[in-house]
Amino acid sequence: MKLPPIILVTGTDTGVGKTVTTAALTAALHGRGRTVAVYKPCQSGHVLGDSDCAEVQRLADPFTAEAGVVLNEPMAPVPAAALDEVTLPPLAAHAKRIRELTVRHDHVLVEGAGGLLVELDHDGGTLADLGTHLADKAAFAVVARPALGTLNHTALTLEALDTRSLPVVGMVLGSWPSTPGAVELSNRVTMRSWPVPYLGAVPADASALDPADFRAQACVWLEGLPA
Repeated sequence: MKLPPIILVTGTDTGVGKTVTTAALTAALHGRGRTVAVYKPCQSGHVLGDSDCAEVQRLADPFTAEAGVVLNEPMAPVPAAALDEVTLPPLAAHAKRIRELTVRHDHVLVEGAGGLLVELDHDGGTLADLGTHLADKAAFAVVARPALGTLNHTALTLEALDTRSLPVVGMVLGSWPSTPGAVELSNRVTMRSWPVPYLGAVPADASALDPADFRAQACVWLEGLPA
C-alpha cells in the first residue's frame, strides 16, 4: 500500500521499541525528501525524564515533535492522569491536532502508549479508536518484540486492527539483537510469511548510535517501507 499522510505507530506491548522505530521511520522518510511531524498523544514518565518526542528529535530531527499531554508517573495515561489530578484531552482533540499537522508536513507519525488498546482518555478511547477518527488518512505500523511470545501478541494486535477495518502499513521487529538466536530467527521467518507486509528490523542498540549514523542506516533497517 502507498504510505498515508498519518502513520500510527503501535506496539504489541510496552518496551518493544516503538520510540526508536518511530525515529527510524522519521529518518527513512527524511531520506526520501519527506517532511515529518511526530505526535505523542500521551507522554508518561516525565518525573523520570522520559520524553519520547525528545528522543525522536535527537535521533531523527523531525520538523515538529510534540506531545498532547505530559504526565509525571511512568504508568498508563488514565491512572497517571489521576495521580497528577489532570484531565486527559479527548480523542477528538488529538485527532484535530494531528490533522492540523498534516497541513504542513508530508507525514505525521503518531506514537501510541503501550499497546493498541491502552486507554488514552477518560471515555475509554484507545489508539485504535484514534485510528478510526483518522481512518481516511491513516494506517498503522505495528512494532513487535522478536523474542518468545511475540507471534501470539502480534497476531492478537493484527486481529484487533482487522476487526476494526483499520489498515496496516506493515510490521517492524523492534530491539533486534546483534546475535539473534533460533527463536528470533524463527519468529522473523514466520512474520515474513504473514499477509501483512514486513517492513524490517531495528537493532536493539540503535539508540546508542551517533544520530548521523542512525539516520544513514534507518532506510536499510526499514527496507520494506513502501513509497
